[in-house]
Amino acid sequence: MKIAIPLAEGKLTAHFGHCQDFAIIEVENNQIKNKEILVPPAHEPGVLPRWLHEKGANVIIAGGMGQRAVDLFTQNDITVVVGAPSLEPEALVKNYLDKTLITGGNICDH
Repeated sequence: MKIAIPLAEGKLTAHFGHCQDFAIIEVENNQIKNKEILVPPAHEPGVLPRWLHEKGANVIIAGGMGQRAVDLFTQNDITVVVGAPSLEPEALVKNYLDKTLITGGNICDH
């Protein structure tokens, strides 16, 4: 499993479309095996879901995103988790794997 997390200054950013980079965390047997930091392509509708799918992502943990983006990720076989707090990627993944990740409403203003 690979989990994508949009980052700004090393922590999850609320608005995935405007992130500086993405952490791609590879998980095996509920353990973090690898972490890559990748610079995303320019943000245009539909580009990030396709790009993350090509990178092998199965899950995206985000602060928020619009319904259209959620639908595009789902169409690319990527599970969307929204409302996550602004933490470092390893902490988010550990909480997700332990089923202790606190998520709230979709933190998106559009």
